[in-house]
Amino acid sequence: MDAAMTGLYPLHRCKTLHLVRHAQGIHNVYGEKNRAAYASPDFFDAHLTPLGWQQVNNLRRDVQACGLSKKIELVIASPLLRTMQTAVGVFGGEGYTDEIGAPPLMVANAGNSDHPAISSLNCPPFIAVELCRERLGVNHCDRRRSISEYQRLFPAIDFSSIENEDDVLWTPDVREKDEEVAVRGMKFLNWLWTREEKEIAIVTHSAFLFQTLSAFGNDCDQSIKSEMCKQQFYLWLQVCKL
Repeated sequence: MDAAMTGLYPLHRCKTLHLVRHAQGIHNVYGEKNRAAYASPDFFDAHLTPLGWQQVNNLRRDVQACGLSKKIELVIASPLLRTMQTAVGVFGGEGYTDEIGAPPLMVANAGNSDHPAISSLNCPPFIAVELCRERLGVNHCDRRRSISEYQRLFPAIDFSSIENEDDVLWTPDVREKDEEVAVRGMKFLNWLWTREEKEIAIVTHSAFLFQTLSAFGNDCDQSIKSEMCKQQFYLWLQVCKL
């Protein structure tokens, strides 16, 4: 029997999660030179750089070429500019025009992107979920805007699961601890089981992914767990079974 076809769990009890770390944000450029830059108010809710959009386009091309774009049933994004820009850029529809009856996933130039509008046609539904946000507190790049503002920028993303109009989770003086991020990550994974969709793309952040995957998979061999928990700082796509 082909070893690649074996597994501990029956397929009908599995979900396939496509985990995507957002593309390069403006804060990453300066943060790589000086980590103190992440806390600067200048990078509030950081948007993608031109290189970030190039990364998005490259991944979109690969996702379409391998047929994955036709399999995804749901796209979940952290409600920050860089993650939602990445999500709609990779998994959204083709170019938007005013003649299209459906609202766009992203309006033109959303978040100083200099990017055309993105259509919501012929693509899966998109929802924004706060549980998969980046580590909370101190760094202004991880502080979100009001939901009303996001709804104007991303009209076809569903924000109904977010309870508060303004960001009540981010604080200027307390940074979320590793174990707190991990607990939030496991809560997010448990929430995923309430969804009917079996194949889901999740666009989120490096620290959230690292801490969540570190807390996940304790029933796996250590060699497998260590592979899941490698920290990576560039756009990546990984498929795993739950």
